[in-house]
Amino acid sequence: MKQQLVAAGFVFLSILVPLKALATNFTKFFIFGDSLSDTGNVFQVTGGLFMPQNGIPKNPPYASGRFSNDKIWVEYVGNNLGLTPTLFTSLKNTNAQQGINFAFGGANSGSGNTVVKTPLPGVGEQVELYARSLQMLQEKADPNALYVVWGGANDYIFSGEINPSKPVENISRAVNILIQSGAKNIMVLNLPDLGKLPLSSAKGNSEQLTALTMQHNALLSYALNNFYNTNIIKVDIYAAFNQVLKYPEQFGLKDVITPCIVGSVANVESVCSSPNDLLFFDSIHPSTKGHYAIALAAQAALNGKTVTQSQSTSIQEASVIFAFFATLGTLAVGIGSQRRKTQV
Repeated sequence: MKQQLVAAGFVFLSILVPLKALATNFTKFFIFGDSLSDTGNVFQVTGGLFMPQNGIPKNPPYASGRFSNDKIWVEYVGNNLGLTPTLFTSLKNTNAQQGINFAFGGANSGSGNTVVKTPLPGVGEQVELYARSLQMLQEKADPNALYVVWGGANDYIFSGEINPSKPVENISRAVNILIQSGAKNIMVLNLPDLGKLPLSSAKGNSEQLTALTMQHNALLSYALNNFYNTNIIKVDIYAAFNQVLKYPEQFGLKDVITPCIVGSVANVESVCSSPNDLLFFDSIHPSTKGHYAIALAAQAALNGKTVTQSQSTSIQEASVIFAFFATLGTLAVGIGSQRRKTQV
């Protein structure tokens, strides 16, 4: 598919080359997502502004409010667009002129949060909050703004989801709500290979998570093809991630396996001396170099095909969707067995 090929082709861009100007000018930038897109919402609600070492993620070693060591992909893209979205948690003190970042680290694709136990919105709930605010104001979404929806990883990694149709349904519903609210330009990112995260290797569930990732991405691509008269911008992070793993030197990376941080976002045990040499800052989240690669993929998609048209599902997508139903039972048994081993 053209969009996926364009997104995958970003590998030939050097990490040292700045992002090029986008063909489209957007008026605002709205973001709905999890820790990969959160620039400080969880950090603020966990007290990070007052006691950085008590916030999630801890600062230092994490950059203030980011689940990484420096800027994350939405900031690179935002800088290129000339737009800086206001954090959702800062709306009381700031007038959001250039958009809002609703993303919360730990957000599930639908509702709830896997990191913070207080009621924080999942990706679907973030979109609902935005849509309800528009309804209260009797307004429509800005048709010239760019809207980003990215989620699903936490469902599989932390919530134990084994049915990809549920997260995909949550994301599709979120996209539909945005469309019904008046949004015209919606970027949706699929998942990188979750089986290749350092955490997956440590837990021994790489094979299951890789299979779930492939099923999720195939179902998501198929679902997004059903939205018409809307600029659905699909970003193939799965292909981009695999290209970085295959050609790390093209991105100035020396290690794409070892995380810089040992520990967790709330309990850091040790930190490496050269995080920008590594793809992963911790066992789940990319370093700022990894985020730059995500931004390159997003730009490639933005500069590619702009209007989603009716497309038949590719043979690969169809085979994966078919295989999903055949392997679901096997995955359930495998992951269930892994859980029992972990509990023991």
